[in-house]
Amino acid sequence: MAIMNAPDHVLIVDDDKEIRGLLQEYLQKQAYRVTAVADGKALRAALVTAQPDLIVLDVMLPGEDGLQLCRDLRTRSNVPIIMLTALGEETDRIVGLEMGADDYLAKPFSPRELLARIRSVLRRSRSLPDNFEPDAVKSCRFAGWWLDAATRNLTAPDGVVVPLSGTEFKLLRIFLAHPNRVLTRDQLIELMISRDAGPFDRAIDVQISRLRQRLGDDAREPRIIKTVRGEGYVLATPVVEES
Repeated sequence: MAIMNAPDHVLIVDDDKEIRGLLQEYLQKQAYRVTAVADGKALRAALVTAQPDLIVLDVMLPGEDGLQLCRDLRTRSNVPIIMLTALGEETDRIVGLEMGADDYLAKPFSPRELLARIRSVLRRSRSLPDNFEPDAVKSCRFAGWWLDAATRNLTAPDGVVVPLSGTEFKLLRIFLAHPNRVLTRDQLIELMISRDAGPFDRAIDVQISRLRQRLGDDAREPRIIKTVRGEGYVLATPVVEES
């Protein structure tokens, strides 16, 4: 018999023993199942045992740092990732998002703030657009690119796999579901987050800019995702669906 309402599993990766213990204790009190490890080797061992619902990943780790681990994880998994960065290290935060992290949090932080980020990221990762079935299309080909919806792998025309954050994947999939149709900012926001308020409701242009960068689409003269002045954006290329 399937287990109903199983607690979400959070995997914490931080080499600071005190922080690991504090976060593990706090999140367990909030009804989460928590695994806490100190480095990349232990992270991989934990993933063999069980797939977490979300990973909290510190940037500064011994051996492989958090950015390397995030990039590696994103090539193999779509598990949501929240990066922990040192206060003021803006570069780490930007690079972390580019590597595929779904959110970041600067140290020092309160456990309550991390809890709020965890809940928000999990809600966003589980809110799919209402107007198409998530499993209907397994992959799409467009402009020489290939998106595998099952693995969330985006493959470039030269065969290189390009990592996508959860937000980028969802945004690209929305465009692929509505090719050659102008989508307003309000429509994109509604499809992205439905009625769940999130940090992207005033930054849809930033998300499109990042997606264009992933696709190598020149923002000044985009070929794939074009801006329709005064209206919104359009995926201006044919899409071939493969089930």
